[in-house]
Amino acid sequence: MRMIAAAFLLAALPATASAGCFEGLGTTGCTHLETFGRDDLRGLSCQNLWYVRNSIYNDNGYCFKTQAAKAEFDNSDCFVNDTAKLRFNRHEQANVDRIVRVEKEKGCRAP
Repeated sequence: MRMIAAAFLLAALPATASAGCFEGLGTTGCTHLETFGRDDLRGLSCQNLWYVRNSIYNDNGYCFKTQAAKAEFDNSDCFVNDTAKLRFNRHEQANVDRIVRVEKEKGCRAP
């Protein structure tokens, strides 16, 4: 399971090469270029799941409302106020859907 070994790396900032890319996630580890497996996502902590999901939102211009998200992500370049209006590519949408399911399975709560 490629993500389990790298779970601790997800708390770090995305790789500088591209937004939404994380080190140690396999070949590319980019949320916009690949769909992460459910089993791999199940190996992540609730905090890391939250971070990856919100990184996808951030990469697509979401304006965060919670203090925790505002503290982690920069709202200075946001332009979408409703997550339902975000436009994801197929990998991003699959990743968000899977992360949300895994967060529910694990009983994760927003920070």
